[in-house]
Amino acid sequence: MAAMETPSFLFNFKGCYFASDMITPEYLETIEDFEVRDSDIFVVTYPKSGTVWIRNIMLLIMYEGQRNGTENYTNQVLAIDYNITNKDFTQLPSPRIITAHLPYDLVPKGLKNKKGKVIYVYRNPKDAMVSLFYYFKELGLPEDLEHLMQRFFTGKVLSNSIFDHVKGWYTHKDNLNILIISYEEMIKDLRGVVLKICDFLGKQLSSQEVDKVAKMASFKYMKTDTRGNCEAEIGQLFKKEKVNHLRKGTIGDWKNVMTVSQSERFDKVFQEKMKDVPLKFIWDIKEIQDHD
Repeated sequence: MAAMETPSFLFNFKGCYFASDMITPEYLETIEDFEVRDSDIFVVTYPKSGTVWIRNIMLLIMYEGQRNGTENYTNQVLAIDYNITNKDFTQLPSPRIITAHLPYDLVPKGLKNKKGKVIYVYRNPKDAMVSLFYYFKELGLPEDLEHLMQRFFTGKVLSNSIFDHVKGWYTHKDNLNILIISYEEMIKDLRGVVLKICDFLGKQLSSQEVDKVAKMASFKYMKTDTRGNCEAEIGQLFKKEKVNHLRKGTIGDWKNVMTVSQSERFDKVFQEKMKDVPLKFIWDIKEIQDHD
């Protein structure tokens, strides 16, 4: 594959790339006019930036039955940009939890009018790219890291450039009811993140319930929790017996994959693309360990 070539499994819709075997342009046309409820909670991420993790956290916070193991509310979460099972959003009771990888420009108009709430999770881009690299291998779509990095820079990947995605949501934050958190913050202080989300949503949980959410949303717990790790549903989607959707859940795994030259080129692109975005990015697990 040429470095700048767009893979055949992607198609372009209004400047954004989507998986051609999962969604259609006709469906995507309907998203702009999607009717947002005041109680809706949109959970937005760039691919491989903690989507399954934050989704599980939301379920544990919102549903007591999810916390005590008596219910499985996983099918209550709707992926607005990949509604593969054609769920009827209008029939779900409030509050609805809606996930999306959409760039800011393609979200429902209601969100931009401060209807609903948005929780946006971002991740250091090197780890997001390496996670995507391994995910493609898991799905039987192996790709040379150098080629993937070139497409990652130019936005010829799912949901386009991570730099534009993060910047788009951050720069429009004043148009939204939004909480922005980082993947690395979730690793460093998961309980603190749970409390922050509860405060943002106005959700009252006891100290014991917060502890339980933090325990059940830990990466170690999720690896064995079929309700929370999505491996079965993703395996079914890709017609594979098992897809290891949760891999390491750490910070700095890019160091095990990228060469020094690749890392330096990545740094230059990052500095240029993100120079006006004052978000904190954590690149190494030592950065949070040194401050504990």
